[in-house]
Amino acid sequence: MGEKIKPCICITGPTACGKTELALQLAEDFPVEIISMDSVMVYRGMDIGTAKPSSELRSIIKHHLIDIVEPIDAYSAGRFVRDAKESLSSIYSKGRVPLIVGGTLLYLKALRDGLAQLPERDSKIRQKLDQEAEVVGWPEMHRRLQIIDPDSAVRISSADGQRIQRALEVYELTGETLSALHKAQSSIQKTEINTIALVPETREKLSNRIEKRFDVMVSNGFIEEVKALKERGDLSLSTSSMRAVGYRQIWAFLDGEYIWKEARNKAIIATRQLAKRQMTWLRSESKIKKLNGPDPYISEVVKAELNDYFNIV
Repeated sequence: MGEKIKPCICITGPTACGKTELALQLAEDFPVEIISMDSVMVYRGMDIGTAKPSSELRSIIKHHLIDIVEPIDAYSAGRFVRDAKESLSSIYSKGRVPLIVGGTLLYLKALRDGLAQLPERDSKIRQKLDQEAEVVGWPEMHRRLQIIDPDSAVRISSADGQRIQRALEVYELTGETLSALHKAQSSIQKTEINTIALVPETREKLSNRIEKRFDVMVSNGFIEEVKALKERGDLSLSTSSMRAVGYRQIWAFLDGEYIWKEARNKAIIATRQLAKRQMTWLRSESKIKKLNGPDPYISEVVKAELNDYFNIV
């Protein structure tokens, strides 16, 4: 079971909602170390498309779980839980305040509720499933999942190839459904997390912010970043890291699959769809405090929350 982890605070919300900016404001007033809860920021060389904090900023404010694996490597929710708990223990041992920041809600759920003991990824099975999906499409693979594991199929979108693949992979490896394995996790140690979600005042405001942010990333060298990753020679669109929103659309553009206007539109639409899924999950979580409003208001509310929670004056 291991050492019990103290309660902690998490700032989350949909992509492009201002989580990182708020965390950096809080770091001005609190002895904060940030634990990144982002499934793509863990990868080295994927900086611009993830809006990763600069190395200069990270030298001033300590960040954990950024640039810890190569893009060719798999990084799972299970590993995040292990890494995050190690970081929490380390931060508390120094008398500092851990602040979990990010929008990968699967990681939040895994850390908060515990994680079922799932098998490691199997590259051969994943390749086989990828090849099948190329022939029949992920919606058809989702229909297969409905037959095998209807509970998981309800939770997973027919467009979410990565999660469909994982659910089918787990079944092939274990003979057990993903939903059954998750139900067996009640005895697993959990972490108390006081979660604050930043939610947009309007969908239109977030949608516009997503579009502007993507264009800024492109002007900052996003296309060149993907080109450099492509030229490594060990990555492809079947690699987990390259399935990240924005990266896969630019990769396809570089392959000549799309003209730039089409690739840009697809990347922005995919990011908006990601934000919509994040908002749907957050709305279903009654224990998560949701905040919206002008930035100064949100900052003051969260500062007060930190003062109360950690008794820091």
